Amino acid sequence: MSRIKYYYDPKTCKYERYVRSKWDITLNMLGFLSLSSIFAVGILIVFSYYFDSPKELLLKRENQELKLYYEMMDQEVNRLNLMMGDLQERDDNLYRVIFESEPIPSSIRKAGYGGADRFKEIKEKGLNQEKLIINVMEKLESLKRQMFIQTRSYDELSETALNKEEYWASIPAIQPIHNEELNRLASGYGMRIHPILKVRKMHTGVDFSAPKGTPIYSTGDGVVTLVRTEFGGYGKHIVVDHGFGFSTRYGHMNDFSVKVGQKIKRGDQIGTVGNTGSSTAPHVHYEVIKDGKYVNPVNYFFKDLEPAEFDKILELASRENQSLS
Repeated sequence: MSRIKYYYDPKTCKYERYVRSKWDITLNMLGFLSLSSIFAVGILIVFSYYFDSPKELLLKRENQELKLYYEMMDQEVNRLNLMMGDLQERDDNLYRVIFESEPIPSSIRKAGYGGADRFKEIKEKGLNQEKLIINVMEKLESLKRQMFIQTRSYDELSETALNKEEYWASIPAIQPIHNEELNRLASGYGMRIHPILKVRKMHTGVDFSAPKGTPIYSTGDGVVTLVRTEFGGYGKHIVVDHGFGFSTRYGHMNDFSVKVGQKIKRGDQIGTVGNTGSSTAPHVHYEVIKDGKYVNPVNYFFKDLEPAEFDKILELASRENQSLS
């Protein structure tokens, strides 16, 4: 209930009841409404500063979900990059080594494509998460590039593999004489004591000791390019060209079973063990030449040896003893 107000009227010397005019009522109402509006606006500002509206809460939740999906996608792209790196490493260090193909340079594998304006359309949109989006797009573009290069590499290796049947048949991949007990390798490749000069000298092949007349076999498919007899040096010896940069020499033989120009297969007998030339005991001096350079023949004995046997041959060949020629 509203309070009744009085005022003292000096003219009548009485307290008269105060009656508000319509103007006073209007001013009071306007003042109350103005103050209420200001107070309401203040409360709204404070509330909006400390509390989110339902729409803002929805947008924030949506942004959090999008950020979570972005992080998941970024992790997946990184995981795919690791897998691609593993494929590239296998390609360069295993497959291309096996097929003797040159590794793909890192500059080609990692090279980007497209210019600086590749993501111009995204930048022009002025997105709030522009950096995040462009970062993922760049990773995807790089991954697509690497996948393309890797696919081309596999196509190349596939084509090479189709032509490798002749290659594998031509590699000098067996020992030149039967050596089931692994006891015939007398001297290995490397610096050895020369049996005649008695000084350390490079031994460019391996010596297999065996009785005179023991069969000698071609270690790979090829063509006989040399059949020669010398009173010193290699004595009676044969050279076989296997193609693909490989050739083999068989020295100090007793006799020949082939002639120049003859095509032979791996395992064909080409002659017998002897003691001709600069030799101190019956044996065959066996050399492998790759691209004009002498290489260790033991590294190619993978066709007729088990892993344990190969390890034993390596150990025997590494001993720095005296060669037989």
